[in-house]
Amino acid sequence: PEPAQTEQQSSRGLNRQPGKINYSKHARCRMACRYISEQEVEEILKNGSINYRKSEIGDRPECRRKYALEGNTNDGQRVRIIFAPCRGEVTVVTVIDLGQEWACDCQ
Repeated sequence: PEPAQTEQQSSRGLNRQPGKINYSKHARCRMACRYISEQEVEEILKNGSINYRKSEIGDRPECRRKYALEGNTNDGQRVRIIFAPCRGEVTVVTVIDLGQEWACDCQ
């Protein structure tokens, strides 16, 4: 990889260009309810800023970490998305709209 890519990927252990992105059932429900697409989630993963206060990183092993990334979607929603990286893949745990409460019935 080019040096810039390596630098971006070493974002405190978060791979911003994983081989695969998985979505939890909860995240899928939240995305549908809040009109947030996979493309927007990928955009936040690539370019969002890590909110370390809302992340669970510490000295946890790789597959037990959670990163809270924040940014704006294409239509201007301010979102926080929780990503859990593990072995070259990243799972989207949940998607939060910081600007609006939605009446979602997600468990």
